[in-house]
Amino acid sequence: MRRRVISQLSRLAPDLSPLRDSRDFRLLMASGVVTMFGTFITMVALPFQMWQLTGSYVAVGMMSLVEFVPMVVFGLWGGAIADSLDRRRIILLSEVGLAVTAAALMVNAMLPEPQIWVLYVVGALAMAISCLQRPSMESLIPQVVKHEQLGAAAVLTSLRWNFGAIAAPALGGWLVAEWGAAFAYGLDTVSFLLSLALLWRIGSRPPAEDAQPASIRSLIDGLRYAVSRKDLVGTYLVDIAAMVFAMSTALFPGLAEEYGALPAVGLLYSAGAIGSLIASVTGGWAARVQRQGLGVIVAASVWGVAVALAAAIPQFWALVACLALAGAADMISGIFRMTMWNQTIPNEMRGRLAGIELLSYSTGPMLGNARASLMGQLGGPRLSLGLGGLMCVGAVALLSAALPAFRRYDARTDEHALAERARRAQEPTTA
Repeated sequence: MRRRVISQLSRLAPDLSPLRDSRDFRLLMASGVVTMFGTFITMVALPFQMWQLTGSYVAVGMMSLVEFVPMVVFGLWGGAIADSLDRRRIILLSEVGLAVTAAALMVNAMLPEPQIWVLYVVGALAMAISCLQRPSMESLIPQVVKHEQLGAAAVLTSLRWNFGAIAAPALGGWLVAEWGAAFAYGLDTVSFLLSLALLWRIGSRPPAEDAQPASIRSLIDGLRYAVSRKDLVGTYLVDIAAMVFAMSTALFPGLAEEYGALPAVGLLYSAGAIGSLIASVTGGWAARVQRQGLGVIVAASVWGVAVALAAAIPQFWALVACLALAGAADMISGIFRMTMWNQTIPNEMRGRLAGIELLSYSTGPMLGNARASLMGQLGGPRLSLGLGGLMCVGAVALLSAALPAFRRYDARTDEHALAERARRAQEPTTA
């Protein structure tokens, strides 16, 4: 009996084989831990500082809107250059640019009267650089990890994300309240410099000799490929719908103030990451799931239900628990989506499709925060949470019915997954 329990628990634990087998994957993971720590501190510091300067939900929500255009333009272009240039070089140059933007925010925060426009402009610039970098970063994973380990790599990547997402937002809220935004931005600057030292050791990843040059035409080819794959379209649309209707982090400063817990605002940002960490630590089972499309649908529905429940909770800690449940569901959805992408998309398209993926999982939260802030301004944060969660569940149900190819996706029989597995079997994995 005891051995059976231990065996069952071991099946929940993450598979560490990608870390053992790939040096470059280890470097990517280590860099990600350092960078995410500083980035999540800034994620709290920016809206917190804006709230302190303006006291306006709309001003906080507008931060997401001004970042939207850079995200779309540079996310798509970042995908194009990831397929046509050395991915390592793109990553390194972008890391330098992100360090500079964090330093600029620090300098502005040190002024006697910090300028609001700087938060908008530098925030948009940082988003542009990050979106240039991310397709190259994400398209590296299938190159440095064995095909059969991609599910395990998705779980480990989510675990890395949560490591920084739990402690850093709570610490960031405390740092801003006690030490000021300048100190928080300074830590972010240092984190990018440390990350740069790690990323420098990654091997070069030049494009294929017949790689298509980055151009509008190459972007259109990537979009055509994505649209032709209804299973991929499902991963994009379901996530966008879930985030647009149920993402509500713009409400957190006001919610914390309503509960009389403003110094604990970071806990609201950390709550989702706590749930995500639990899902990641016990996510070994997710790497073995073959019906990822159906898994995304179920997980996105649970996300919406949890957000709707949060609107009816009168106690602060119960609110944190609901947000943690939502975070767990969102992380499981992310693991399934990442696995589908990496299992089925050919390397010559991986950068451009990573740019489209970036838009799918970034557009939703930005628009969702804008929606949440406007509804919060009109009817209060609870109304915004409740209606958003219910609309999320309805939208996911409609998309599930409209996209049967996505709902029925099975990695064991899907033609694209089988073709990519066969291609990878014929070429060695770079460690």
